[in-house]
Amino acid sequence: MTLDELRAVVAAVPEKDWLDDAEARVRADPDAVAPLFARAGRKLGRQPLPDRPGWTAGQAGRVLLLAALDDPGRVAELYWHGDAAERLAVLHALPLLGMGDAGVPLAEDALRTNDPRLVAAALGPYAAHLDASTWRQGVVKCVFMGIPLSVVDRLDDRADAELAAMLTALARERAAAGRRMPADALALLNRHLLRKED
Repeated sequence: MTLDELRAVVAAVPEKDWLDDAEARVRADPDAVAPLFARAGRKLGRQPLPDRPGWTAGQAGRVLLLAALDDPGRVAELYWHGDAAERLAVLHALPLLGMGDAGVPLAEDALRTNDPRLVAAALGPYAAHLDASTWRQGVVKCVFMGIPLSVVDRLDDRADAELAAMLTALARERAAAGRRMPADALALLNRHLLRKED
C-alpha cells in the first residue's frame, strides 16, 4: 500500500478533518506528534478499512502522521514509547517512509515479541532490510506461532537451503511430539525441494 492509497481510503473516515489538522500541526511543529499519534486510534476509530486486511482507520492515520513528521529518529521514539497498536502502526509505516536501515532495530524488536501482529508486520515489505539470518528466524517464528506464511513478503524469493533445513528440523520435532506442521510451511518446503531439483 502507498501513502496515496492510504489517503484515499482515509478520505471516507468521519474524523478526516481531525487528521488533516493533526498532519498540519505535525508539519508545523514536530514536537506535537506524540500526543496526536497516541490519540489517532481513538479519534479515527478501530474499525477495519474496507479491502485493507489488517488495517484500521487509526493505524492508517498514524502512518500518515509519521509521513508528515519525516523524521526517522522521532519515528523510532514513537515505536519505543508506544503501546502495541502504536508499534504496529510504526511497523506498517516503515516501508512507506524511506527510512533505509534506520528501522531495522524496530523490526528486530518486533520479531522478539510474542505478539503475532507485530511479528507479521515485521515480515512485511520492510523485511527486505533484515539480514538473512534474522529473516529466517522470523519465518520459523511464524510457523511456531501459527502465523500464516502469506504475511511474509517475498517468501519464495528469499527462501533458501538454510531456511529449508530449519523448517525440516522443526517438522521432525513436531512429528516426534505428535504435532503437525502447518500446511503452508510444508508447501514451502515442497516448493524449495522442487526448485532444488530443477
